[in-house]
Amino acid sequence: MKLANYDGRAVLVQDGAAYDVEHVSNGRFGPDTAAVLRDWEEFTAAASTFSLEQGVDIDPSLLGPPVAAPRQIFAIGLNYRDHAKETGMQAPDEPVVFTKFQSSIAGPAAEVQLPSDFVDWEAELVVVVGKEARNVSADQGWDHVAGLTAGQDYSERNVQKRGASPQFSLAKSFANFSPTGPLLVTPDEFPDRDAIGLSTTIVNGSGEQVMQKGSSADLIFDVPTLVAKLSEVLTLFPGDLIFTGTPAGVGIGRDPKVFLQRGWTVVTEIEGIGQMRNVLV
Repeated sequence: MKLANYDGRAVLVQDGAAYDVEHVSNGRFGPDTAAVLRDWEEFTAAASTFSLEQGVDIDPSLLGPPVAAPRQIFAIGLNYRDHAKETGMQAPDEPVVFTKFQSSIAGPAAEVQLPSDFVDWEAELVVVVGKEARNVSADQGWDHVAGLTAGQDYSERNVQKRGASPQFSLAKSFANFSPTGPLLVTPDEFPDRDAIGLSTTIVNGSGEQVMQKGSSADLIFDVPTLVAKLSEVLTLFPGDLIFTGTPAGVGIGRDPKVFLQRGWTVVTEIEGIGQMRNVLV
């Protein structure tokens, strides 16, 4: 199943068309994705009975973040060994967890205003929680996942280094620094939910350059393990997001370092989910 936030409303997506959830469910579910996620188990059980007959062609500019106002946003650092290596850090023995703030959430086509000349990119597979989780085991982790979406974890590297310890949460929470989308895709839609390709491509006057290309098969802590580890400490709620980490290829890991510039477009693509295109201004 593929779900989207289309002009503020929850829609099912099939063959490039959008079907309003509130309409096709006769008012039982919706109108927005947050409401659908609160009733996720009931919704998924009923979805096969919906009659998808009055869809509209999707205008990509009207797609918003699949979860517009998540209650909690977690992000995992150094969760790919190749990324840890390029930053000069050891691969962690436990997940490196920080938070991103809700005001940084944006849609897949959002413009991103660069606050400085030191902004970096990080393509990430993002987990959307569908069922409350507290003290769940890793073998139960996938049972608490509604779906997966694409995310880009933009990072202002100077702010990140301010103070005695890294300021990850602030550096990664400027306006529109957490775009997600275009779709929320349920795990059963993927040939292998534990091995999903992701990439970042930069488009500018010189053409297109693939900067990152990886697979979630290389995660140090995979999706069900992250759900389990987080739920040991806190409760995960429907609609919460988990940015699972980024593979190698970020700008700060290059020699010489590369940072984003105004006028460039960042294309984030995840296999089975689609593309986000963020113009930098």
